[in-house]
Amino acid sequence: MDPHVRDCIRSYTEDWAVVIRKYHKLGTGFNPNTLDKQKERQKGLPKQVFESDEAPDGNNYQDEQDDLKRRSMSIDDTPRGSWACSIFDLKNSLPDALLPNLLDRTPNEEIDHQNDDQRKSNRHKELFALHPSPDEEEPIERLSVPDVPKEHFGQRLLVKCLSLKFEIEIEPIFASFALYDAKEKKKISENFYFDLNSEQMKGLLRPHVPPAAITTLARSAIFSITYPSQDVFLVIKLEKVLQQGDIGECAEPYMIFKEADATKNKEKLEKLKSQADQFCQRLGKYRMPFAWTAIHLMNIVSSAGSLERDSTEIEISTGERKGSWSERRNSSIVGRRSLERTTSGDDACNLTSFRPATLTVTNFFKQEGDRLSDEDLYKFLADMRRPSSVLRRLRPITAQLKIDISPAPENPHYCLTPELLQVKLYPDSRVRPTREILEFPARDVYVPNTTYRNLLYIYPQSLNFANRQGSARNITVKVQFMYGEDSSNAMPVIFGKSSCSEFSKEAYTAVVYHNRSPDFHEEIKVKLPATLTDHHHLLFTFYHVSCQQKQNTPLETPVGYTWIPMLQNGRLKTGQFCLPVSLEKPPQAYSVLSPEVPLPGMKWVDNHKGVFNVEVVAVSSIHTQDPYLDKFFALVNALDEHMFPVRIGDMRIMENNLENELKSSISALNSSQLEPVVRFLHLLLDKLIVLVVRPPVIAGQIVNLGQASFEAMASIINRLHKNLEGSHDQHGRNSLLASYIYYVFRLPNAYPNSPSPGPGGLGGSVHYATMARSAVRPASLNLNRSRSLSNSNPDISGTPTSPDDEVRSIIGSKAMDRSCNRMSSHTETSSFLQTLTGRLPTKKLFHEELALQWVVCSGSVREAALQQAWFFFELMVKSMVHHLYFNDKLDAPRKNRFPERFMDDISALVSTIASDIVSRFQKDIEMVERLNTSLAFFLNDLLSVMDRGFVFSLIKSCYKQVSSKLYSLPNPSILVSLRLDFLRIICSHEHYVTLNLPCSLLTPPASPSPSVSSATSQSSGFSTNVQDQKIANMFELSVPFRQQHYLAGLVLTELAVILDPDAEGLFGLHKKVINMVHNLLSSHDSDPRYSDPQIKARVAMLYLPLIGIIMETVPQLYDFTETHNQRGRPICITTDDYESESGSMISQTVAMAIAGTSVPQLTRPGSFLLTSTSGRQHTTFSAESSRNLLICLLWVLKNADETVLQKWFTDLSVLQLNRLLDLLYLCVSCFEYKGKKVFERMNSLTFKKSKDMRAKLEEAILGSIGARQEMVRRSRGQLGMYTISSPSERSPSGSAFGSQENLRWRKDMTHWRQNTEKLDKSRAEIEHEALIDGNLATEANLIILDTLEIVVQTVSVTESKESILGGVLKVLLHSMACNQSAVYLQHCFATQRALVSKFPELLFEEETEQCADLCLRLLRHCSSSISTIRSHASASLYLLMRQNFEIGNNFARVKMQVTMSLSSLVGTSQNFNEEFLRRSLKTILTYAEEDLELRETTFPDQVQDLVFNLHMILSDTVKMKEHQEDPEMLIDLMYRIAKGYQTSPDLRLTWLQNMAGKHSERSNHAEAAQCLVHSAALVAEYLSMLEDRKYLPVGCVTFQNISSNVLEESAVSDDVVSPDEEGICSGKYFTESGLVGLLEQAAASFSMAGMYEAVNEVYKVLIPIHEANRDAKKLSTIHGKLQEAFSKIVHQDGKRMFGTYFRVGFYGTRFGDLDEQEFVYKEPAITKLAEISHRLEGFYGERFGEDVVEVIKDSNPVDKCKLDPNKAYIQITYVEPYFDTYEMKDRITYFDKNYNLRRFMYCTPFTLDGRAHGELHEQFKRKTILTTSHAFPYIKTRVNVTHKEEIILTPIEVAIEDMQKKTQELAFATHQDPADPKMLQMVLQGSVGTTVNQGPLEVAQVFLSEIPSDPKLFRHHNKLRLCFKDFTKRCEDALRKNKSLIGPDQKEYQRELERNYHRLKEALQPLINRKIPQLYKAVLPITCHRDSFSRMSLRKMDL
Repeated sequence: MDPHVRDCIRSYTEDWAVVIRKYHKLGTGFNPNTLDKQKERQKGLPKQVFESDEAPDGNNYQDEQDDLKRRSMSIDDTPRGSWACSIFDLKNSLPDALLPNLLDRTPNEEIDHQNDDQRKSNRHKELFALHPSPDEEEPIERLSVPDVPKEHFGQRLLVKCLSLKFEIEIEPIFASFALYDAKEKKKISENFYFDLNSEQMKGLLRPHVPPAAITTLARSAIFSITYPSQDVFLVIKLEKVLQQGDIGECAEPYMIFKEADATKNKEKLEKLKSQADQFCQRLGKYRMPFAWTAIHLMNIVSSAGSLERDSTEIEISTGERKGSWSERRNSSIVGRRSLERTTSGDDACNLTSFRPATLTVTNFFKQEGDRLSDEDLYKFLADMRRPSSVLRRLRPITAQLKIDISPAPENPHYCLTPELLQVKLYPDSRVRPTREILEFPARDVYVPNTTYRNLLYIYPQSLNFANRQGSARNITVKVQFMYGEDSSNAMPVIFGKSSCSEFSKEAYTAVVYHNRSPDFHEEIKVKLPATLTDHHHLLFTFYHVSCQQKQNTPLETPVGYTWIPMLQNGRLKTGQFCLPVSLEKPPQAYSVLSPEVPLPGMKWVDNHKGVFNVEVVAVSSIHTQDPYLDKFFALVNALDEHMFPVRIGDMRIMENNLENELKSSISALNSSQLEPVVRFLHLLLDKLIVLVVRPPVIAGQIVNLGQASFEAMASIINRLHKNLEGSHDQHGRNSLLASYIYYVFRLPNAYPNSPSPGPGGLGGSVHYATMARSAVRPASLNLNRSRSLSNSNPDISGTPTSPDDEVRSIIGSKAMDRSCNRMSSHTETSSFLQTLTGRLPTKKLFHEELALQWVVCSGSVREAALQQAWFFFELMVKSMVHHLYFNDKLDAPRKNRFPERFMDDISALVSTIASDIVSRFQKDIEMVERLNTSLAFFLNDLLSVMDRGFVFSLIKSCYKQVSSKLYSLPNPSILVSLRLDFLRIICSHEHYVTLNLPCSLLTPPASPSPSVSSATSQSSGFSTNVQDQKIANMFELSVPFRQQHYLAGLVLTELAVILDPDAEGLFGLHKKVINMVHNLLSSHDSDPRYSDPQIKARVAMLYLPLIGIIMETVPQLYDFTETHNQRGRPICITTDDYESESGSMISQTVAMAIAGTSVPQLTRPGSFLLTSTSGRQHTTFSAESSRNLLICLLWVLKNADETVLQKWFTDLSVLQLNRLLDLLYLCVSCFEYKGKKVFERMNSLTFKKSKDMRAKLEEAILGSIGARQEMVRRSRGQLGMYTISSPSERSPSGSAFGSQENLRWRKDMTHWRQNTEKLDKSRAEIEHEALIDGNLATEANLIILDTLEIVVQTVSVTESKESILGGVLKVLLHSMACNQSAVYLQHCFATQRALVSKFPELLFEEETEQCADLCLRLLRHCSSSISTIRSHASASLYLLMRQNFEIGNNFARVKMQVTMSLSSLVGTSQNFNEEFLRRSLKTILTYAEEDLELRETTFPDQVQDLVFNLHMILSDTVKMKEHQEDPEMLIDLMYRIAKGYQTSPDLRLTWLQNMAGKHSERSNHAEAAQCLVHSAALVAEYLSMLEDRKYLPVGCVTFQNISSNVLEESAVSDDVVSPDEEGICSGKYFTESGLVGLLEQAAASFSMAGMYEAVNEVYKVLIPIHEANRDAKKLSTIHGKLQEAFSKIVHQDGKRMFGTYFRVGFYGTRFGDLDEQEFVYKEPAITKLAEISHRLEGFYGERFGEDVVEVIKDSNPVDKCKLDPNKAYIQITYVEPYFDTYEMKDRITYFDKNYNLRRFMYCTPFTLDGRAHGELHEQFKRKTILTTSHAFPYIKTRVNVTHKEEIILTPIEVAIEDMQKKTQELAFATHQDPADPKMLQMVLQGSVGTTVNQGPLEVAQVFLSEIPSDPKLFRHHNKLRLCFKDFTKRCEDALRKNKSLIGPDQKEYQRELERNYHRLKEALQPLINRKIPQLYKAVLPITCHRDSFSRMSLRKMDL
């Protein structure tokens, strides 16, 4: 057997050697947090109960509410004693369960102990299982396992043929399918032959057809399409048995007969049948073309798909950089050129996901005898896609072919390969099989061969016998594959078609009747023998077939011969041939020559010209069909077999020039085609590796080919990399090469004692020489050696800490059932091993040789190797592992595994590569990134096989090189980013923790640390005591720490350096470095090896310095508290204070980290870096980074050893402890539970961005840079150019850089995840998210609580740091204020009770404000809907009072604070339920009753008083509750309650603020501002009583300008409390800063309301205060805001809208106290009457029933007697502000006319006889003027009407008003600037247009035609006359103005207007000029003031 064939077959059948690292899956790259395993880890979580998720019990609660609503309610009830029965209610309600032993005097230690135990039980073990992983692209350290090398398939279609039926059935019909690509003009599959003839029809052919093999009876086929496109057609061709007559004649009967007329044409049919019978008998073995048709595949697929396509399949995710679907499915590799084309193919070409379709083809086209060639077919196909196809006009053959098309199943049953072998063995050989049809892909496919395939396809194309003498018309070609020249030497290797034998010795082409130069469309498929000789050839014999039966004419006459030899110079001969045809049988020994050679004495057709065109195509995984590869393989095999001379092509190569030829053939490999190189990739690389390892002996000399082979490998690999871009993973590893290394590569050696890796190893025979290494070692290497680091570095303990079973590399045998097992059944076996004696079977070690070659190479080879360093690194590692495995060295100590010189080579290699990275990163970043990750993965792998100390020294040397470069760089971020990637990959090693020696103590290792095996380490290592003096070292990046825990030290140093606010230009890396730490911790967290708490504590010890590092970043962390409406985070210390305690921890560390050297010991323990420049602004981290950092902190706090923490806390200064508390405070907000509602809301808001939107966005952001590099770039944070900050991420530095991490375009918000298309989450998912979030919140808060407890213990121990207790309390209170689970709250209250009992004076004397807060929180939880929370909260509240009483025997303060808290609680909380609070109050009473110790004191009575008082307030608020839906009534009630608190300023203030809150909620900003002004006035009153400061406002008088209503805040009544009493005015607002705060809020609200003038007034009060305090910063802000306000007044002139007013009257007993009340309502600016009417009608309709409420439509006075007593009537009228004439002087601007309004007016028209409207002379008008009790805007939106007056206008007065109005309109339109011609014309039309001439004219005629008889009316008459005078004047102006504005098209219109005007003027003239003489007498001096208006109109006063 040919050695090449043998090698190929071995390569396809040999077992693979796969290296599997036992614990590899525990490295961070496979962190379950980043994979989708989170869900599994989250199973079985308890559901945490959150009050925010619990809705109150719907039904009964609602009924009760409705009941209450229906009760009437009195508005003048005073709040006190409103429901005296409330006490009775309270006595009868039930308490919650009491806590046992609450009142016992238990020692504090014991209480702590119990609390601790309870807190620690049932905790969730893995914190990170609850935390979503950071949103990164693929984690950099994850290397995907490459795909298994397997046979290539495109997208697979299953086509089943169901039936074929013609109108007449007279003869058998044979069919075939094949796929064609019309655009590429290429046949893209082999033929699939089938026949659907009935048994009867088949019977006609019995004599000619041997019995059919089952394999030829298939009716279903699987087609594979690698490049689906719109141009793929499924072509169906039909043939029939040859008969006399051309195709047209034979097809005629099929076209004219119809099945329906069968009986009619019976005789004709019988005749046809008997003819057919004759032809079958005689010509049964010949065929003729008959008909064809084509199916446009994509139409079928897309129409089947569009009905209901499953969107999940078609999603092409953005995250994966995959080239195109084809690749995604088949791992096929698509070349660069083809890639661009496929990706552009549209989605519709996806064949994997359409719905199966059944097709019926009804029309066939008959074949044209002269148009059979493929060329013609492509023309037809192109034509078919045109709408007016020529083919449509042809007359079709009607038939019915039914086929099913569907996506092929994964593993179809009974399936045969193209070689007819079973894909999966199946026993039942009688089943009709499905056949896989071989694909001929339209463009190159790059996939290595993995199976044996050796097929030949022969396509006879055309024959030209036009010039041949003699009769040759019905021509057929017989094709045979011969192994010799005798006619019996034909081989049975031609595949049968349908219903025949499996293989035959000959094949015939179809006959075209009477055609001397026919075209053929046959495909003949041949199975090539494995070994070919020079005698194998194809023989073509041409026959003339006589169709008519004549006497003594034979059936077939041979008319010509030709042939093709199969081998030419040892290579397979394929391609297009144009052959001459010989007239007689060829002579002896013809087969080795080609027919083109003129043999003597032979006769040829047409003078030996080529007359026969034929194409031969091979599909073979044996024959490379590439001259360069062939030559290389032939030479290598010749060496192997030792057979000389070698014949290659026309050359004979002798042994003496073999070496040169071999070298040139290696370098010539570059010239070979890429496709064959890829197909034979495995074999090629194997051969090159053998040449490196075993230098061959040629002519007695050893020839070293190492260098040549290394160069060839490097260039091949680079070629693949460049041309196959689509198939790289994220690290730029080409998947073909990666899978070669992972599966295929193995050491070419065969140790006699090892499990043999296949017969004879890779190389087959073994005649290779040994060779001393030193001979090839160049001198230069010794220099390298001297530079490489020795292993005696003291920083790194050189011994591994545990034996190597951890990293035992397990060599898996066969990885999976590879499909190549298919072929094992038919390989010609021969001995694989032909050992030649006399050579020594020794060889070099591949990894050593590879390292050597790499180190010594230079120039372009070195560059090529660097480009693809990953390949050589991985090859080297696999070789090392194999070597250890086969030599049983895996148990050897690591130091002795590899020789010294190999280690030197590695050191030299690593060192030079590191220097490449450092020197080239600016020029060629993409290459350097790849190199950097490759190097890191290499070192990571080495940690598993080499001595760890040695590897650490390599890491250190890399670090040194980077650090020395960093110093000189202006912007180091790129290099630091590379270093981060490097470190992250190394730290992803599965034994990272062990490598850090967690068990050893921080003592300098005297001896190399003892090797502790991991089995014993749990007992010995993890239980050692911590030495005290070292405690600071454990928490800082001290030298001992960094020596001992080498990798952890590097990680934390990176973190510290990057997060350091002074680190220039590194903000971009925050996210990256935080993710690295997060990733490490989360993978430790889920690692089963560390699940034991003690071991976890050890692991946590590696990260103790993290606490300090994070404490230093406090000022930079994202402020999560801002989302609360609280006062931001309470950072106790400003940045400036930080300076006071200087002492740097990092600045030295930074230096040291950069230099990679050690630091001097720090003198002070625990000093944190406090920033250097004073008060500088820090860049804030993004919310996401901060959150990830904080979760890491919590993990360390949770898992670290408590005693260690406590000792460290004891060492910290007060300042530092306070920082820690700030940090915990932030954590509380950060991990607060969001609540189910939020998840649902987020879900409904998810941006439904379509794909194209996303594409546009990416385009916009990334510009046109290649998206791939961009993703790479982006993931490494180097996009300095862009920062896209979202509003949620503050970047206070304002630097252009912002916090660079905002580069995530808030992915979580736009849901930029891979699954973008599946938007709406299911209910279950939302539930799950809420469940996780709830558990995370609970666990995080419990960790915080644990830490607080440790801090408190620290204080108890040291007794010096009481000052930090306030901070502890602050964190506790903050956590109570957040959304918490019942579980957490129980523990929280327990801790709070313990704290109060240990340090009572803390609350009651120092932190008084905290006491108030505490009361509020406790009360809030007393009203919780969850009973356990209530019982704990009431217990805490009761104990608080008791403690207070015990300290001072008077608990006025707590009383006061509880009362205030309740008020504010009731006012603000929406979902507040009084029933629950009532129970808690009852519980407190019960405690008081049962408290035996204090029974004799006044305490129980005081408690009772307090509780009753609280209950009273509660009842008041119940009323508010009823009116929750009625905003006006609600505000009225709050107003009333606030009035009730007139005597207690604190509470009044509280209620005013509640009102302000309510108003803001409803966007009534003006009202909110008024509430705040009232609050400020109240505060001012009391402040001026307390202290007399000139610059403070003098009580509420100062505020008059802002609002006249403020005076009601003056504290003048008798029962005013003096502010110095205990507990009065003690709230935070009764201070100067409180006042300032209120005023600032007021200004903000006024500004939001658009009332900028009021803003100015507010600031007038504020400015003196700031001036007095010399607060320039505040003043500058204020003046800035003033400028803004005034400029807005200027800009918005004429566009301001403040409010619309309506009078609303309520009539009917249903309204209770509202009956007969009238209000003025203030509504938003543009409210129509219909809107408010609809709102009130709807609201009261819902309350009383829709049929009950009626809106009175007019605005006349309402007569109660006429109303239905059972109905509720509402009268609504639009009113306008009303000003007397004298007021108008002051009210000039729009603001003046809309501010401080107390009088409003509306008009009602009437006539004396009761109708509303009448003739002009009888039309009266009533003006009603209303006065309200307070001026608008007020602290509520409706104000009572207190006074009403009416003015009645006589008809002439009505007329005067109308005319004045008209004149004003004209004047306005005329002088408008800019002019508005449309408006002007409208007004003009209304004044002078013909239609309305009646208007003004009629008025003049009615009132001016005669002088009135009543002298009282003289003045009116005159006034009206003057009005008309003015009117005509204005009309004239308007016309003049209009003339100047119009265009030529309106000239006529203008004339018309002017005509009308003159008519009007003439008509008016006489009327206007008539004066009343009496009025023009001599004017007497008149002394009394004459106001004609008031005296002469009838004025009716309604008082």
